[in-house]
Amino acid sequence: MDDAPAALPATSLLQLIWLASPALPVGGFSYSEGLEAGIEWAGIGTEQAAADWLADQLHLSLARADLAVVAQAVPAWRRGDLQCIEALNDWVFQTRESAEFRLQTEQMGRSFVEWLKLHHADAAQVFGELPASYPVAFAFAASRTAASAHDACLAFAFGWAENMTAAAVKAVPLGQSAGQRMLARLADEIPTAVRQALTLSDDDRQAFSPMLAVLSSRHETQYSRLFRS
Repeated sequence: MDDAPAALPATSLLQLIWLASPALPVGGFSYSEGLEAGIEWAGIGTEQAAADWLADQLHLSLARADLAVVAQAVPAWRRGDLQCIEALNDWVFQTRESAEFRLQTEQMGRSFVEWLKLHHADAAQVFGELPASYPVAFAFAASRTAASAHDACLAFAFGWAENMTAAAVKAVPLGQSAGQRMLARLADEIPTAVRQALTLSDDDRQAFSPMLAVLSSRHETQYSRLFRS
């Protein structure tokens, strides 16, 4: 794994900000990743409960799975190690614990690849026979910048945090000030999660989050939903 650099060139920094933006047309805003089901069945009815839930999800789920994939995929893309990329991509699909979670990474990955084709001439060829998961597609874009795997993971995690905070504001519901407090907490905790992700080997990486999987499965038949997961 490469270490975090002291500073990024302005162009690469702006590209990372772009990749983390909720305005990126990949549909992240339409998913709650089980949070909406947690509001109905797990007692997530306050700002504190939602903040605790998302912090736990960051450390127990995202850091040990998707962030760890991004951390490995960025250098793999740079060295042209397609065997490693395919193995990481397969791992993402194989470890999604509900149909909704799998559909989410498929749809966001597919949409990301379509966006990539507008900005990277080789994207169509690279992803021609590879149905990319979202973290693998994101890592491809990040690898085309001067950013380290560390900085790519920071961007990925903050994009996730913005989408999930927005989902909580809508679904709990909460006010905008509450959302900003939650996002500030996640921003404080993201560096720790990224450091953890960077240390994980193939044997340590895992996506075992049983309560989240149960709630995601229940969400499939939840009455009156705002989100697709």
